[in-house]
Amino acid sequence: MKRELIHGGDIYEGHRGYLDFSANINPLGMPERVKQAVTDALSEAVHYPDPLCRELRGALAEEYRLPTERFICGNGGADLIYRLVYALRPKRALLTAPTFAEYEEALKQTQTTCLFQKLSKDFQIPREILEQMEPGVDVMFLCNPNNPTGLLIDPELLLKILEKAETLQIHLVVDECFLDFTGQEERSLLPYIEQSSYLFILKSFTKMYAMPGIRLGYGISKDRVLLERMEAAGQCWGVSVLASKAGIAALQEHEYKQKAIALVREERSYLKKELEALGMQVWDAQADYLFFRAPGMDTLYERLLTSNILIRRCGNYRGLQSDYYRIAVKDHESNACLVRAMQDVVK
Repeated sequence: MKRELIHGGDIYEGHRGYLDFSANINPLGMPERVKQAVTDALSEAVHYPDPLCRELRGALAEEYRLPTERFICGNGGADLIYRLVYALRPKRALLTAPTFAEYEEALKQTQTTCLFQKLSKDFQIPREILEQMEPGVDVMFLCNPNNPTGLLIDPELLLKILEKAETLQIHLVVDECFLDFTGQEERSLLPYIEQSSYLFILKSFTKMYAMPGIRLGYGISKDRVLLERMEAAGQCWGVSVLASKAGIAALQEHEYKQKAIALVREERSYLKKELEALGMQVWDAQADYLFFRAPGMDTLYERLLTSNILIRRCGNYRGLQSDYYRIAVKDHESNACLVRAMQDVVK
């Protein structure tokens, strides 16, 4: 499988100028404060970046009220996934299916044996996953909310998974890159960081602050030895001066973040209602995207291309068929444009 086909956001092969619903980016766009920070940082780009991201980690520590040494920064969340896998070199890993493909892609690099827990018919994690957590499993990846479904993990089950991971010394990686959009940050496992030796939380600036081209993610863990091994597992200068300054500025955008959450909630509800009216099976996603099935419509992606619209095909997710799709939640004008195009397709 070609790497460019694994993810959305591929506008480079004849799709520039298209309405891109395949990548889940904040519909408000990049905050002006972040743009200005990048511009202002250009004069500092004549120097090598700080390999330890001390200023950015200090800003994160202040934001989360945690010690600076709990944080690691990277060239996007995906960079940290690969660094973690290279640092651990796990023999066996436990994943859910379907979920974000980059976990499995990274694990392939270390010839790790992957075990898969299939999600239930309503795409929830079944309690049977606790039975798959057994001695010999070295690492486990969970996405909360999950990608592509946008569904949150049951809090009680998540805590049971965390408890068992600690008991069996399984490194539990919880990807919370889309949790910001849910408005339910109380679902985060951050309160357990200080008491959990095997918990690693992955977060990203990419989605909420609409800066995927800048590339900036961060991880949080109590295990300083693991973080140091991760730092040594990639290039020395993984985060540019521009990205670091952009992240520091983004952490000040509290009002922007709340505005985005409200907009996404309203527009997600609108899109869900319109898609269901067209006969689509739509799941109750809580992030800035919707997961749906267009029964029998294997060519919905190609047909929307004729209207200069990109959506995310989900047939290449493990366990999904070719009539499953994911769309980003955008501004109302763009969302209405998508609805009209889909109405034409259905007719």
